[in-house]
Amino acid sequence: MKCRHCSTPLEHSFVDLGHAPPSNSYLTLEGLSRPEKTYPLKVMVCSECWLVQTLDYTDAGELFDADYAYFSSTSSGWLAHARRYCEEMRSKLNLDERSLVIEVASNDGYLLKNFLEWKIPCLGVEPTASTAAAAEALGVPIIREFFGDALAGRLRAEGKQADLIAGNNVYAHVPDINDFTRGLKTALKAGGTITLEFPHLLRLIQQVQFDTIYHEHFSYLSLTAVNRIFKAAGLKVWDVQELPTHGGSLRVFGSHEEDSRPVTPAVSDLLETEIDAGLLSLRVYKDFQGKAEQVKLGFLDFLIEQKKAGKRVGAYGAAAKGNTLMNFAGVKPDLLPFVADAAPSKQGKFMPGSHLPIVTPDALRKNRPDFVVVFPWNIANEVRAQNADLVDLGTKMVTLVPKLEVL
Repeated sequence: MKCRHCSTPLEHSFVDLGHAPPSNSYLTLEGLSRPEKTYPLKVMVCSECWLVQTLDYTDAGELFDADYAYFSSTSSGWLAHARRYCEEMRSKLNLDERSLVIEVASNDGYLLKNFLEWKIPCLGVEPTASTAAAAEALGVPIIREFFGDALAGRLRAEGKQADLIAGNNVYAHVPDINDFTRGLKTALKAGGTITLEFPHLLRLIQQVQFDTIYHEHFSYLSLTAVNRIFKAAGLKVWDVQELPTHGGSLRVFGSHEEDSRPVTPAVSDLLETEIDAGLLSLRVYKDFQGKAEQVKLGFLDFLIEQKKAGKRVGAYGAAAKGNTLMNFAGVKPDLLPFVADAAPSKQGKFMPGSHLPIVTPDALRKNRPDFVVVFPWNIANEVRAQNADLVDLGTKMVTLVPKLEVL
C-alpha cells in the first residue's frame, strides 16, 4: 500500500491490533447467529510526510451506514463544547444573516442548531441517514452525501461557498484525505475560514491512546502532516489551538493560501514541539506496540483478579474505544458481562466482536457492580458525576488508558 497523501510506499508499522469488526457495527439479537465480518486493524506511518494511517480499510459506505449509532448530542460535555465554539466563531468571524456556515459531518445537528438559533444560514453535510434525520427534525438543512471535491463543486456552482466550514472529528474519518481537502478549498469563499478538530497524534502516543484506533479512523493526525496536506491543496494553516477534548485534540484554522491573515506563532511553536517529541523520526512509532500490549495485559489481569475474588464488574459507554480495547484483549461476557450506555440507538444491541449486551444505565443500579470500567475515558468525570449515587454506595469507577486507574 502507498501513503494516501504522498504515495510513498508504506513500510513501517505503528501498531497492529489484530482483526476486528468495524467499531460502530453494533449487533442485534438476530445478528448474533450470523457470521461477523472482521478486518485487519493495523496502522502504518509514512516516513516521507508522517501521515499515520490504517493499512487496510473497508468501503466508507459500509462503515457509515443508515443505522450509524453515534449521536453527538448524547454527551452533555460535547454539546457545551460545541456551543462555546459557535459563540467564539460568531464573534471572531462576524457571522450574521448574510453569512453561510457549512459543517461537514454534521451528525445530529448538535452544532449547527446554535447557528440556526441565531438566524445565521447554515448547511450540514451528513451521509448517515439516522443522524441526518435527527438534524432535519431540528430544522437544520442537510445534504445526505459524503463530502468531497465533487460535492463542493456543485455547492460552488449553486453560489453556496461558505464563510465558515467546520469539521469536528471528521478529518480522520475520510479515506481520500486529498480529495476531501480539495473540497474544503472549493467550497470556501474568498476570505473564508476552515476549522477542523481532530485528536492530536502526539497525545495519542504520549497517553497510549491506542483505543482511539478503529476502522472509521483512516488517519491519525499531527500538525506536521495536516500542514503539508493543506499546502498541497492550496490552503494554509494560519492558527492552531490545543484542546482537551478526546484526550487532547487540535483545532486548526485554515484559509486559501493567498489569504492575508498571517500565520500565528502558535503554528510554528507546535510544529517545533512535534519535532522535539520525535514525530519526524521512526523510533517513537516503533515503541508504541509494546506500550499498547502493556495496557491490554493490565486490563486482563484486572478482570481475572476480580473474577477470582467474586467481585461484580460492569462497564459504561458502548463507545468505539471500548470496542477496540475489548477486541484487542479478546474479552468476552464471561469476564465483563454488560456495558451500560445512555444512547437509545445502542441499547438492546450487542458490542461488535465481544458481543457484550448493551443495557440502559438503570442496569447499573439493579446490578450494583463493585467496579465499572469507563470505556470513554475522555468523559470519565462526566460519567462519574452522573453515577454519583453508585459511587456513594461503594462502586468504583475504573479507567484503563494510559494505565489502569481507580477514580
